[in-house]
Order: sequence, then structure tokens, then C-alpha cells
Amino acid sequence: MNEAALSRWRAAVLAAAGLCGAAGVALAAAAAHKVQSPALVSASTMLLVHAPAAVAIAAHSRGASRPRWWLAVASVMLSAACLFAGDVTLLSFAGTRLFPMAAPIGGSMMILAWLALAVVAVLDRRQGV
Repeated sequence: MNEAALSRWRAAVLAAAGLCGAAGVALAAAAAHKVQSPALVSASTMLLVHAPAAVAIAAHSRGASRPRWWLAVASVMLSAACLFAGDVTLLSFAGTRLFPMAAPIGGSMMILAWLALAVVAVLDRRQGV
């Protein structure tokens, strides 16, 4: 993958992280003022934790020996947080789900993304980065 493609991917991750962060703040406000739901607070928290993590991972990918791996981790992390939060939000506001097991799948994907981050960090470290 050439540097221009990596740059576009990095920009997409940053844009998605910005949207996730904004959605997390909006959900926190909704949970505080509109819908009294612990699940909505959890959805907000997941977005607000994973958005800055993805920003940091994308920034780190610039000097990494395996930038595609770092960006893949950030992409999975954001996708998983959106899947989890989207399902919880839809259930809180509309009483329906995205699809069966969407939130647990999103949660499992978030765990896997964090584990993948650890693996990629160790592999990059072995390359002397």
C-alpha cells in the first residue's frame, strides 16, 4: 500500500473517530437529560474511550514499521464501538435492535481490537520501531 493510500486511510480513521467522539458526547447528554438508561451511558462511554484511542493509534501509525496493521486495529476498534453503541442506542430509543447479538458482537470485537493492539505493539517493537 502506498503512502497516499495510507494517508487517506489515516484521514478516514481520524474522521470516524471525530464522529464517534461527537456521538459519545451527544449520547452522554441524552443519558443525562432525556433517557434515564445505564445502557446509554455505557454506549456513550465506549464511544468516548475508543475515539481518542483510535486517534492515538492513527498518529502512531505514521512512524510504525507496519502502519496497515495499526490502522486496521483502529478501524476495527471504531467499527466495534459503533456497532455496540448503535445497537444499545437503538434499543434505548426505539425498543429494537440492529440485529440479534449486535451489542455482544461489538463488545467482543472491542476486546479483540485491544488484544490486537497489544500484539501489533509487540511485533512492531521487535522490528526496532
